[in-house]
Amino acid sequence: MKKSITILALFISMTFYSQKHTVVGKWKTIDDETGQAKSIVEVYEKSGKIYGKVVEILEEENKNRICENCSGEDKNKPILGMVVIKGLSKVGKEYKKGKILDPKNGKLYQCFITLDGNGKLKVRGFVGISLFGRTQYWYRVKD
Repeated sequence: MKKSITILALFISMTFYSQKHTVVGKWKTIDDETGQAKSIVEVYEKSGKIYGKVVEILEEENKNRICENCSGEDKNKPILGMVVIKGLSKVGKEYKKGKILDPKNGKLYQCFITLDGNGKLKVRGFVGISLFGRTQYWYRVKD
């Protein structure tokens, strides 16, 4: 009986540990220019790739905004529900070789994300090489 309880406790603790040390989950986005919280993005895995979808917009005046400057299938679509992280692959401790959409200007950028400490996600969007870009830090939302 003690052995079963120990195994169960170990399994539960490993589950919680792995949830905290993965990019999958809900993240509060912070604008790197203003420092203001903008949205909640749910990062998820699909077919071995990482994606992120806007599940909540925190600024009241932007809740019903559409992506007027976007191109392709995102043009004139609501930002709420939009997939903004597209097709990242795990390479070592980073997720890269995908794109990130900035709904503010409608542009797609190359992207990489990595965990930066407990509950913090480093998100870098860039053009060409990583040197030419911007970094944001997002914070895990506790469920």
